[in-house]
Amino acid sequence: MLIERADVIVTSPGRNFVTLKITTDDGVVGYGDGTLNGRELAVVSYLTDHVAPLLLGRDAHAIEDTWQYLYRGAYWRRGPVTMAAIAAVDTALWDIKAKVAGLPLYQMLGGASRERCLVYGHASGKDIPELFDSVREHLEEGFRAIRVQTGVPGLDSVYGVASSAAASLGDDTRYDYEPARRSALPAEETWDTRAYLRHVPSVFEAVRGEFGEDIALLHDAHHRLTPIQAAKLGKSLEPYDLFWLEDVTPAENQEALRWVRHHTTTPLAIGEVFNSVWDYQHLIREQLIDYVRSPITHAGGITSVRRIMDYAAMYQVKSGMHGPTDVSPVGLAAAVHLGLALHNFGIQEYMVHSEQTRSVFGPTYEFALGGLRPSEEPGLGIHFDDDLAAKYPYERAYLPVNRLQDGTVHDW
Repeated sequence: MLIERADVIVTSPGRNFVTLKITTDDGVVGYGDGTLNGRELAVVSYLTDHVAPLLLGRDAHAIEDTWQYLYRGAYWRRGPVTMAAIAAVDTALWDIKAKVAGLPLYQMLGGASRERCLVYGHASGKDIPELFDSVREHLEEGFRAIRVQTGVPGLDSVYGVASSAAASLGDDTRYDYEPARRSALPAEETWDTRAYLRHVPSVFEAVRGEFGEDIALLHDAHHRLTPIQAAKLGKSLEPYDLFWLEDVTPAENQEALRWVRHHTTTPLAIGEVFNSVWDYQHLIREQLIDYVRSPITHAGGITSVRRIMDYAAMYQVKSGMHGPTDVSPVGLAAAVHLGLALHNFGIQEYMVHSEQTRSVFGPTYEFALGGLRPSEEPGLGIHFDDDLAAKYPYERAYLPVNRLQDGTVHDW
């Protein structure tokens, strides 16, 4: 069964997505997600100009060989653009293989290890009362694990807080469905680390006091802290029993996690900006983290992420795949299929896509009892609508830029 077509589709039903549609010579179609938030067109060019021509005439079943061919053959390895493009190809080929077998994809990966994948939602508010409202909404919807983000006194906007001023889309709309704003230039937010460190422990004290001990709580520091600041935050949050503390320091400085680990027992998650098993080699072997955050979409596809998780399993490190709305329903479906099969699955991030997005992609995974489960139909369970996708053209959008109060560009 040979690859006959490889079409790159860019659509923007509420936000921008890059989808690879591979068609075989006998008409089987597979889909892959190549979305790279704020840099989508770089992946489009990589796929269209450099990868798609190499796929034509190749055996659609030769997934491992195709992965190695695209990764090693390019010489320029790794990096988010390359790995997002490879991920799109890899996921589409797994979709095809499962459809030919007549099985849901998770069965091709070893079968189910659990009934469904535990997920966490995003609760946020500019202040404690608004945060409480958001937590209640998530609990009413059935979430059992919730990421908590809140505004910081003295700061107008904080990334991850849906009602922040810089998150506004021009009216009262929350930015839950589009963390990248459509604009010619990125929005800019001012950041104050000391104010943040003073405020966050009181937020979790209030949430635990209001909602009790049973709910799993998570928090994302968005790479903003130095090692000593991260250690201080982790220790200050120990009384509130977090499921994890995410991205406490810039991911490039992996040695910093050793310092943090030595000073706090709060579980650590990192890696949404990592895109290969080699990025994790030191962190996993030294057991400096507890959860791997790389999504299938940005880390080379199912083949690559399964390789990461097999390595992580040797050291009791679990998965916690990135899954906001800048991962399309194709990427989320792939994550749920893999998560259902993984022995060392931990949790899956889940921001519900907009109705427009769901209409274009037609996902069939289901949310219930605090978790996601894929459908039993063959493949990924995606029903992509080409005609509807064409009605939503690409619109330039950027994630915000953080600056310190002195104007210095800062991590986020």
